[in-house]
Amino acid sequence: MIHTEHLLKVTAAWVSIVYVVCFAVVGFLPGARSGFMMYGLHMNVTGWENIFSLQILFSGLVIWNIIAGLAVWLFATLFNSIRK
Repeated sequence: MIHTEHLLKVTAAWVSIVYVVCFAVVGFLPGARSGFMMYGLHMNVTGWENIFSLQILFSGLVIWNIIAGLAVWLFATLFNSIRK
């Protein structure tokens, strides 16, 4: 049985660390964005405006933590409710 509350806390910490590192990499190395989009998402983006602010950082943290929290909660709920 998975301890859902602990798993959600670990997920929030992990997502926050990864998001801040990615935000910093794209901020310091602007060319990293197009490389990530091309190899990670199979898209080629050119001419997009780079927007970096504290508002974007915090709103992204909230959005990604909500998405990851819901995904992990669903996983833990299904794992705990489906019998072997």
